[in-house]
Amino acid sequence: MEQAFLISTGAVALAEIGDKTQLLSLVLAARYRKPVPIMLGVLAATLANHACAGALGAWLGALLTPAIMRWALGVSFVVMGVWVLIPDKLDPNEANLGRSHLGVFGTTLATFFLAEMGDKTQIATVALAARFHDFFGVVAGTTLGMMLANVPAILLGERFAHRLPTKAVHAVAAVLFIVLGALAFIRAG
Repeated sequence: MEQAFLISTGAVALAEIGDKTQLLSLVLAARYRKPVPIMLGVLAATLANHACAGALGAWLGALLTPAIMRWALGVSFVVMGVWVLIPDKLDPNEANLGRSHLGVFGTTLATFFLAEMGDKTQIATVALAARFHDFFGVVAGTTLGMMLANVPAILLGERFAHRLPTKAVHAVAAVLFIVLGALAFIRAG
């Protein structure tokens, strides 16, 4: 469990830097200026989203033969490594945070959950859960990784985001995913 947790935390924390959901965190923080309900909304949305992704990964891990799973994971990790290098932009529709009857927490929960659908960190959660066969370790790790990347963005806002060496962080994340893919290929061969 410890390995699944640590790798999941690191992979997602790195992949989330400059991701559209981190950009959404910045927009929410600038719009509402209420960090606690925003952080709680991000946490709840991430737990729900990554629990679904982790369950899918665990199911796929149990469904596929070990050899097919290793090849599929190898390909998925290499693809994730390349995908991390492509900069995200926040869709204006996702950032449209007009007056809502949901409040700050509800707005954050809904927008963050929807923005995370099909996102790299959600796909990474599926792959990590399939790889490690550790639903709780992966979901806890990926959720912590999301919080490690998003809480500073929420608390420090735009000033913090522009100081991060986003390209360097993305390069490290890409290497991490490609190494995980190479290890899966080695185990499959």
